[in-house]
Amino acid sequence: LTMMTVLKATPFALLAIVLSFCSTQILAEDVLHLTPDNYDFMTAGRTVLIKFYAPWCSHCKRMAPDWERLADDWKHNAVGLVAQIDCTSMEGKKLCTKYKVRGFPTVLYGDPTDLQEYEGGRTYNDLATFATANLKPLCSPSYLDLCDDDTKKELLELLEKSTDEIKELIKVEKKKLKDLGKEFRKSSKALEDQYNTLSKEKEDTIKEVRATGLDLANTILAFKEKKQASRSGGEL
Repeated sequence: LTMMTVLKATPFALLAIVLSFCSTQILAEDVLHLTPDNYDFMTAGRTVLIKFYAPWCSHCKRMAPDWERLADDWKHNAVGLVAQIDCTSMEGKKLCTKYKVRGFPTVLYGDPTDLQEYEGGRTYNDLATFATANLKPLCSPSYLDLCDDDTKKELLELLEKSTDEIKELIKVEKKKLKDLGKEFRKSSKALEDQYNTLSKEKEDTIKEVRATGLDLANTILAFKEKKQASRSGGEL
């Protein structure tokens, strides 16, 4: 709003402007923001449609009203979840890195543990049509009948465990991943060091061979061949 617009507005027009602005802000704040702290809890057992964005992104700004409207449509749905992640926030960056987000806005959907890229249109109608067709129940503790036999068996075994047992299991598995990362970095460093050593040995050997007369020998050979050719009238 410009100052001139505000000054010319009637009291009722001003009230309408303020109410419109406030309703837009409230709607925007109603869109769930996911972070590493709430991601697992909020997405558990649900099929998701998530927008990864940056506040400064012009395409994100244009898309925002339609996304907010879509999120409002789904905010009371027990199966589908429409949410967003601010990739410029300290917490949001972690999730954006995890899901290898490269541009904005990026929309991913599906199983929260195996997100797929959405490549459809960005208007409300496009998004609403896609959400209705795809935000359906997936295999989960709430929908065991949608699971294959092996997954169902694994889920049932986990459901039999206590919360503390599951937390301990998660802790152990996360440690495995952490140790794997450390071992990978260690092995990568060893390979890098080996490569650097072999490269240096190669360069040193090349220098030694040339220093023992290879370059001079090539020069003398070329000289003799040229001289011989000259004596024979240019015939080799």
